[in-house]
Amino acid sequence: MRIAIGSDHAGFVLKEAVKVFLTAEHRDILDLGTHGTDPVDYSDYAEAIGRALRENRAERGILLCGSGVGASMAANRIPGIRAGLGHDTYAAHQGVEHDDAPEAAARRSHFGARPIAAPPELTFLPTSY
Repeated sequence: MRIAIGSDHAGFVLKEAVKVFLTAEHRDILDLGTHGTDPVDYSDYAEAIGRALRENRAERGILLCGSGVGASMAANRIPGIRAGLGHDTYAAHQGVEHDDAPEAAARRSHFGARPIAAPPELTFLPTSY
């Protein structure tokens, strides 16, 4: 399964940590940016992930920003894309299994200081609609 991942500047550090986790899980990653902490517009990355999903370049998308709210709203403006705020295991899983939302947005602060070794918010990856 190929996973498109992207973030704005607020989610960049978390994106890099999630990539380490996904790589350890032998996931194929399509990193669509950003590639640093300089301020950027989250909607650009929501669009990039949405396009990757629509064009079948990825089966799942992870979009990380400061709150996750704006990113999920921006992603949902893309025709044919459904994105949910995957702030916990239940929401992330239900978003795919019951709502056919292959993209999850998460806020950087939700992960806090806990280790990223097995983030429960990524349980949506093996789920199907």
